[in-house]
Amino acid sequence: MAPMRVESGGQVVEVAQGQQLTFGRDRECTICLDPEDLGISRIAGSVGSEKDTWWLTNRSSACKLTLADELGLRSVLAPGRRRAIEEPTKILVDGTRRAHDLLLTPPPAPVEVLEILPMPSDTLPTAIGDEVMVNDQDRLAMVALFRGYLEEPPRYDPYPKDYASAAARLGWRRTTLVKRIEYLRTRLTSAGVPNLMGHNALANLAEFAISRRLITRDDLLLLRR
Repeated sequence: MAPMRVESGGQVVEVAQGQQLTFGRDRECTICLDPEDLGISRIAGSVGSEKDTWWLTNRSSACKLTLADELGLRSVLAPGRRRAIEEPTKILVDGTRRAHDLLLTPPPAPVEVLEILPMPSDTLPTAIGDEVMVNDQDRLAMVALFRGYLEEPPRYDPYPKDYASAAARLGWRRTTLVKRIEYLRTRLTSAGVPNLMGHNALANLAEFAISRRLITRDDLLLLRR
């Protein structure tokens, strides 16, 4: 079993099968984030293998860990819980002085040869929302609103920006941005995309757009022109 690669603050550690890496404020941790920051748990988490699977465990009794996948979509690992790491994953550890990040890169999964069965002639693939045309102005609006999801740490911020600051970044009027996003949400909702109205509508639109690669990290360059 190939090792897990862990990077943080310019430090790179390879964790072999049977070993365990720890991170936190304790100086005895494999990766000591900040020994003076009491906002970081003494041992915030650990990485190790079990039965050919790599696991991230939250070792804190009170503090969550925030995880971000390759697309920038976030999830939370509660205290005492663990999660299998099967793809490159960022871990965000909040402190009182600053936030820290670690990048976990697991070894490539073994290649499996799968038998591809023919699709029944009366069955169509699921492609909810794919028929909605998203133009350059729609993408620009979403990049401005959701740029925090696309940034690398320490600028990574997996929450939509407010309309006013996003519009100012584009040089648009706030109402122009609001109307464009509302029209996009309406078209996607009519095409069957769920949860784009009401509570958490913007966050759900961000996750839909990023997971479908309607916007990517490369699109951040659009804001710098």
